[in-house]
Amino acid sequence: MFDMISPEIMLIVTTVGALGMGVLAMFVRSKSAKKPASVKKIVLPPLFMSTGALMFIFPFFRVHPMQILEACLVGILFSTVLIWTSKFEVRDGDIYLKQSKAFMFILFGLLLIRVVAKVVLSASIDVGELGGMFFILAFSMIVPWRLAMYLQYRKMTNKIKSAVPN
Repeated sequence: MFDMISPEIMLIVTTVGALGMGVLAMFVRSKSAKKPASVKKIVLPPLFMSTGALMFIFPFFRVHPMQILEACLVGILFSTVLIWTSKFEVRDGDIYLKQSKAFMFILFGLLLIRVVAKVVLSASIDVGELGGMFFILAFSMIVPWRLAMYLQYRKMTNKIKSAVPN
């Protein structure tokens, strides 16, 4: 099925899709900072994203072990920037994700790096493999980031509980 679509068209469609998803993520993130955080809001995004691994059922998207390692390492590297900019604060007894002015620029920068890398790499890596690699990169980025957020959130909830007199 994917063989009938030219690699150039596939690259354009997936790049526009990635940009759209990135802008959507920025919008959702800025909106979510206005509501209290919860374990569910922290843990569910990587869980929902994990269903995307079903793409690897199709040979078109399968990647080699070295490409998996490369994508994971880049994702973990990118996650450190997100971890660095994601902090919580207590307001009115609830825990909120702190709005970082740098976060939107960093998220946009990471998105731009991914899009440029995708365009450059598409010359030497099949577009299906590239899609698989970028899924792995994104998943390797979101899991450590959300794990760090969860640990930080738990630390803050324990701090709040210990501060409240019985």
